[in-house]
Amino acid sequence: MIEIPSDLHPELVPLAFLLGNWEGAGVFDFPGAEKCNFGQEATFTHDGRAFLEYTSRTWVLDAEGKKLAPLENETGFWRIDKNRKVHITLARDAGVVETWYGELADQKPQIDLATDAVTRLATAPEYSGGKRLYGYVNSDLMWVGEKATPSVELRPYMSAHLKKVVDPREWAKDLKDLPDDGIAFFR
Repeated sequence: MIEIPSDLHPELVPLAFLLGNWEGAGVFDFPGAEKCNFGQEATFTHDGRAFLEYTSRTWVLDAEGKKLAPLENETGFWRIDKNRKVHITLARDAGVVETWYGELADQKPQIDLATDAVTRLATAPEYSGGKRLYGYVNSDLMWVGEKATPSVELRPYMSAHLKKVVDPREWAKDLKDLPDDGIAFFR
């Protein structure tokens, strides 16, 4: 179920499906790097203004699913206009800053994006641009990213399946009317 917070900026309602904390795993595969499984934590929050704040952390997983090393981290801001056009600014830990443009699909929670501008530090890995597709499917967030460099044409390089993480403190605030012992509720 998609919940729309009462203090969410009205322009962001079409992106409400992204809100929350998400965790899951995926696959990383790009020429010149070792293919691996990765874990991911992603968070979309809002503060009442007309953008979502986004953070993502990924790390390499071993065969048992344990964290081995950081993979990629990014943070940014997501906006949407009245024509369902999505605008994103992202900064990555590798020294890359990107501007993404895309569109929210009609009648379904799916966003198709492509880079418009890429700026990178001289020490950052080669990167020319990319595409991403995000979708909300059966209450899960799924995404696939494509990447291009001067020596590698645009191709898929990361994808993940994320589940929403519920903080028990959110549930606890609804329990204030229960009797102190908690047992009376079941009598």
